[in-house]
Amino acid sequence: MSAHLPPGVEVIATLSEAAARIPAGAEARTVRITLPPGDPGAPPHRHPGPIFGYVTQGEILFELEGQPPRVLKAGDALFEPGGDVIHLQGANNLQDAQSQMVVTMFALPGTPILTVVSAEELAERRHLRVTPTMRATSIS
Repeated sequence: MSAHLPPGVEVIATLSEAAARIPAGAEARTVRITLPPGDPGAPPHRHPGPIFGYVTQGEILFELEGQPPRVLKAGDALFEPGGDVIHLQGANNLQDAQSQMVVTMFALPGTPILTVVSAEELAERRHLRVTPTMRATSIS
């Protein structure tokens, strides 16, 4: 596929399953998130629709419910399914530099960019979070 692209054009990531998650009537919203050094990012939250994005600067500690935390560096793509899946972390992994990502969210007009999850709901769903013990064994 990339053999037919002009010089300087590169496909970073393709997610064929993403299209099925876009709600009918959705709008596309492009959002830039800039995090100062060491910023923990937004508290645990969910988005009304899927998000496809790209880290443009620095490093982001990224964790979705059901997945181990991972560090995304400048040049890495990311995908969030939105809906019921909780975005647990989106922190700047660097203590001495800002980090930034640009994402496109597909959501119905008028819906919020994110909705913060209550402490009670987080406690009810803690079994869906990958624990540090599970992380350590899955990395090796």
